[in-house]
Amino acid sequence: MPEATPRKIPIRTCVGCQQERPRQELLRVVRTPDGQVQIDRTGKAAGRGAYLCPKRECFEQAVKKRRLARTLRTMVPEEVVEQVEQWLDG
Repeated sequence: MPEATPRKIPIRTCVGCQQERPRQELLRVVRTPDGQVQIDRTGKAAGRGAYLCPKRECFEQAVKKRRLARTLRTMVPEEVVEQVEQWLDG
């Protein structure tokens, strides 16, 4: 039998610190096709996604420098910002 090839680990870039990390370590924020912005806990929701490290500094950079809004190509509602802050504190 041929040897099993190792699974490729998907790598994504944090919009806050611009560092690459494995996808499962990051939080995905998605703009759905109907224009809503929400947290995607499964990582499989349809739409344009942005990834964040589980660090408050990364999140603050992403909001302050408008990287999150620029990546999603839309304004990020305050309620989504609060949800991400709760996730960071959790």
